[in-house]
Amino acid sequence: MKRSAWRYLWTAEDIRNRLIITFVLLVIYRLCAHVPVPGVNREAVAQILEAGGGGGAGTLVGLLDLLSGGTVSTFSVLAMGVYPYITAQIILQLLVPIIPRLQRIQEEDPRQAREFMERWTYYLAVPMAALNAFGQIRLILSLPNNTGVPILSFAEGLGFNLPTVTMIIAMTGGTMFAIWLGELISEYGIRNQGLSLIIFAGIVARIPSNLVSLLSNEDTRWRSLAVFLVLVALMVLAIVFVQQGRRNVPVMYPGRRIGQRQSMPVKGNLPLQVNMAGMIPVIFAQSILTFPAIIAQFFVASQIAWVRGAATSISELFGGQSEWYWLLFFIMVVGFTFFYTDVIFSQQNYGENLKRVGAQVPGVTKGGPTQKYLTKVLRRITLPGAVFLGVVAVMPFLVQPLLPGAGQLSILSTGLLIVVGVVRDTFFGLDAELKLRGYDETLLVR
Repeated sequence: MKRSAWRYLWTAEDIRNRLIITFVLLVIYRLCAHVPVPGVNREAVAQILEAGGGGGAGTLVGLLDLLSGGTVSTFSVLAMGVYPYITAQIILQLLVPIIPRLQRIQEEDPRQAREFMERWTYYLAVPMAALNAFGQIRLILSLPNNTGVPILSFAEGLGFNLPTVTMIIAMTGGTMFAIWLGELISEYGIRNQGLSLIIFAGIVARIPSNLVSLLSNEDTRWRSLAVFLVLVALMVLAIVFVQQGRRNVPVMYPGRRIGQRQSMPVKGNLPLQVNMAGMIPVIFAQSILTFPAIIAQFFVASQIAWVRGAATSISELFGGQSEWYWLLFFIMVVGFTFFYTDVIFSQQNYGENLKRVGAQVPGVTKGGPTQKYLTKVLRRITLPGAVFLGVVAVMPFLVQPLLPGAGQLSILSTGLLIVVGVVRDTFFGLDAELKLRGYDETLLVR
């Protein structure tokens, strides 16, 4: 009987060390997720959320809590996770075709462009994290407090004072610390998976509490559990199927000249993925939709009636309480999938790269026409991938009749998409590491 290649993950010393380092760094991240922000009474926040108070603000806190792995409700220094960095990274990628200098650097020296983008992503992540930190603090303070226990432990209140600055610095520092842990994992642990594994750890940490809330109703617990398991199994199957889907475009590569002989042209394939954008459109659409709700919290206590009413309506619309929120979420995910895929694909410039090596798509002129043809094909196959991402994003709303309380189950929507994507990428990364070291067996029986 053929033995599994999984045994090599532990017998290969360097791979074993990378796995141990990754595990230790993830444990450190989860331990730091319990470090509170100075100046906040966590017990008061927990009592308010447990009482179900907060209205639109409370719903928005619950939504942010799902994305952060439970660190918002505990008001941890890691409440923002690594999302400010990811948002900054996406913004810079979208600015490349708009700013001529960035596009010129991208075309002339891709390595320099990558270093430039990484450096400025860090620069942009810091002010974005600070702004996000202030917004989250203001959001928590807008929760109706009927417990009699103040949320802030200092008397000055939120404003331009030392306690407020300390809170913002602590939360910004927590975000940068999480980013640093992710970079360490990518360098010394599992390659190029650091930030993904940080997000993965936060989502997986929420699964036990999700199951507890699912089983809290004694009358429907077993039916809910059965529906939940069936939905998760079907969604995992669908996500893997779509993520692995690709269209192979035939490409003819020129033959090599050996002495006086010219070899025949070689036929190859250029694989175009159905979902090239991955989980980025869902994350970015979620960030954009929650931003108006966070801004609206600054005006919900306004003395002007129409301003207060407008802020309350915006908070409810973009805080996940309205059916219109889910419709907007679906439309934004689908639209942003097309936009992000177009931007990324145009930066890769397959038309010029194929022309440079002498390759050609049969029946298509080299260079610009090849790029236009490939873009047309990619847009066609992106449609099912974009619609699928939109359906996954709004799945908690769609399954509400079958599974009450599904809106609080992060593992049924964006969380499951991220978990499956990270597991898939990590699996293929480890498989490639084994093959680089001469192990021919694959990790998965095919």
